[in-house]
Amino acid sequence: MNQKTVLHEFLSVGLSLSSEKDIAQLLEKILQTAMRFTNSDAGSIYLVQENSTLNFEIVHTKSRDLHWGGTSGMPIDASPIPLFNTDGEPDLSRVACYTYHRAETVNIPDVYNTSEFDFSGTHAMDKRNHYHSQSFLTIPMKNHESEVIGVLQLINAVDPFTSEIIPFSDSNQSIIEALASQAAVALTNRTLINHLEKLFESFISLINHAIDDKSPYTGGHCNRVPDLTMMLADAVNRCSYGPLSSFHLTEEDRHELKIAGLLHDCGKITTPVHVVDKATKLEKIFDRIELIQTRAEIILRDIQIDLSQNLITEESANKRHQQLIDDFNFLSHCNIGVESMHNSDIERVHAIAKDYQWRDLSGTVHSLLSEEEVKNLTIRAGTLTPEERQIINHHIDTTIAMLEKLPWPKHLKNVPEYAGGHHERMDGKGYPKGLTREQMSIPARCMGIADIFEALTAQDRPYKKGKTLSESLHILGKMKLNGHIDPDLFDIFMWEKVYEEYAEKFLDQNLIDHLDLSQVPGYQPPPTGYNSPART
Repeated sequence: MNQKTVLHEFLSVGLSLSSEKDIAQLLEKILQTAMRFTNSDAGSIYLVQENSTLNFEIVHTKSRDLHWGGTSGMPIDASPIPLFNTDGEPDLSRVACYTYHRAETVNIPDVYNTSEFDFSGTHAMDKRNHYHSQSFLTIPMKNHESEVIGVLQLINAVDPFTSEIIPFSDSNQSIIEALASQAAVALTNRTLINHLEKLFESFISLINHAIDDKSPYTGGHCNRVPDLTMMLADAVNRCSYGPLSSFHLTEEDRHELKIAGLLHDCGKITTPVHVVDKATKLEKIFDRIELIQTRAEIILRDIQIDLSQNLITEESANKRHQQLIDDFNFLSHCNIGVESMHNSDIERVHAIAKDYQWRDLSGTVHSLLSEEEVKNLTIRAGTLTPEERQIINHHIDTTIAMLEKLPWPKHLKNVPEYAGGHHERMDGKGYPKGLTREQMSIPARCMGIADIFEALTAQDRPYKKGKTLSESLHILGKMKLNGHIDPDLFDIFMWEKVYEEYAEKFLDQNLIDHLDLSQVPGYQPPPTGYNSPART
């Protein structure tokens, strides 16, 4: 290989190493390039571990068609090499350890004719594999801080004309030393990036755990929505039919969407826990239905006093007593908030508030219900007042504000848009920005469906039971028809059976009921000839 060719290849390899994102593939490129430059038959890479050992990461022997570690999927049949002796002194007897400690290249023409290092392990491996090691080139892999992070070892340089084993030349040594240094920098950078990504994901997990500790009713949601989002996005990615057939996800895209999913409710860390966990209409720090029960007992006591003083008849006392019990039971039922309230129910709550009075220790007379309690008990659906609903809704504003303040790298720049759009509607009636379908990306629309479907089926909410699969799909289908969710995504959600994949992973068996797709609003069967690719 002439000097010009070597230089050209060296530059190409440098670009390749700097752009490689997979550690195993990076190690493959380093070793294969070194073996090609030196025309060596075998080679290996050791990496330094925190426990002061050198671990085999990849081994190649061309003449034996042997490939361990790296991208091969084959485990390496060799134990880690301790860098220090039992007395704590550096091990300088083995050439790889010597290279690490001295940060020097060792070039040995024939390992069977040297007493400088202990090659008994090499001899034993040769015998076991019917191989003959001869020339050795062992080079430290030093990063940009001159720290040795690994050792590159090449075995048996082969003469390209005679095919004989020859020593590694000085020129080859210089080339591989430069390559090893360049490779070490690339490996260090990639390892650092991987560690930073792992740290970032751990930090996100920390936020979700904080939300979980604050409210156990949202922690599961923060983890399930990303999973369901990815299931739907992958389904769209593999679907080759319809208006979304051109959608494609790279691994970087998947990572970005996963991060957005994990952060989609990070703003809830600021939401008051008594609102997030409000299981009944009267709950704040505790369920105030108990206070109303106490007042009812005071009124009941007053009825008994009136009876004992002959101020009312026994028949009237019994009638008032039973009516009080019936009215309190009605209020207790309203407090649960499971069913939507009719106008007649709301009128009855107001009437009860006026019909009963009780007297406190100071002699002041009060209605059975305060104005604030009446307001809560007459919530038409759910357990939240309009003000509390606004507090809950504000979490998405907080989420967007938090995420937009972060200096996202280019490959994560869409995280705020993806995470911030899960409460928007396709018809522009959602919040916080009132975006329409055309103003939203496909991943953001995927997250919107995932957020809704998870909430419908969730069994860990304080204010409702999880709905069955058929009930949830019925509601989701209605949302398709009324412009709430993306109709094309809903079709893929059904055709690719994403709901089934999610149910298998997250739903209890009692929620996975018989499903008649013809009864799901908005459902249309896949077109003739449509084949769903197998889920992976």
